Amino acid sequence: MQSTSVVKHKNTGRLLIAAFLVMLLSAIVALFFGSGSTSPAEILRAIFTMDTGSAAYRIFFYSRLPRVLGALLAGSALSVSGVIIQAVLNNSLASPNIIGVNTGAGFFVLLIAAFFPSAYFLLPTAAFAGALLACVIILIIAANASRLTLILTGFVISSIFTAGMNAIMIFRPEAYVGSGTFLVGGLSGLTMTKIAYPAIYIIVGLLMALLCGRDLNVISLGSDTATSLGMRVKTKRFLLLSVAAVLAGAAVSFAGLIGFVGLVIPHAARFIIGNDNKVVIPFSILLGGIFVALSDVLSRTLFAPYELPVGLLLAFVGCPFFMFLILKNKRKNYD
Repeated sequence: MQSTSVVKHKNTGRLLIAAFLVMLLSAIVALFFGSGSTSPAEILRAIFTMDTGSAAYRIFFYSRLPRVLGALLAGSALSVSGVIIQAVLNNSLASPNIIGVNTGAGFFVLLIAAFFPSAYFLLPTAAFAGALLACVIILIIAANASRLTLILTGFVISSIFTAGMNAIMIFRPEAYVGSGTFLVGGLSGLTMTKIAYPAIYIIVGLLMALLCGRDLNVISLGSDTATSLGMRVKTKRFLLLSVAAVLAGAAVSFAGLIGFVGLVIPHAARFIIGNDNKVVIPFSILLGGIFVALSDVLSRTLFAPYELPVGLLLAFVGCPFFMFLILKNKRKNYD
């Protein structure tokens, strides 16, 4: 038994190291390839010679670097948010965009943009408030709801917040420049200033999530078992969903309503590394960054010189995956 445990630990360590190296490689690829005609050689030459006046230098430092950092942050945050939500609600179909967390955050972001357009530093806080509101509503309903009812409720919540966002854009069309991309989810136009405040929220949220692996394992066993082990289930659920709201809200505040990352990545992580949330969380951080960074590269290069919003590309991946999960679980009791 001891040797089996050691082997498993070693394999887990190797997988985490491999994922970290792949994430670094993905970031490098995303930094040097895009929709423009600037070659990697030109970018390297501009960096090493510090040619601040060249187009290659400006593209690298003012366009691609913030964009790649934003992709890594958003991918990690949404992935871990999905891990937490699925564990707390004990529902494999749940994710930040499915149950309305993303749209709640997006609605509050547009409210701030409409009434306090210069207060960009408030966007992560507002997004957290909207995401937490959606989480609280879902948490209240989850107590006596089936899995299917929970998902349908999430769609209703999402529809309400989406209607609110559309209303803001009709009455205050100047509220959010590029709101069409925001509704789909995209990373174009990011600057270091735009991601600075959300990055703080995400880093703190990820550190908190890394400390919550054991609690997620316990709460995944069910309320009765968790209570028998001494856990205050209602309080712990609220605290865990608050962490998920911080992560999802901060990502939405600069990346828009990117969907399905929090659905796809937790399943992929568990398939590769197992069900222990103490290792699923760090693996999801790495896998989520890889997924969004590479998806953003594809969105920039597939139809160059035109760009697709990365959220649109992720929807083409996520929607079929969501349907697959529904079909996979169709024999279970969702009534």
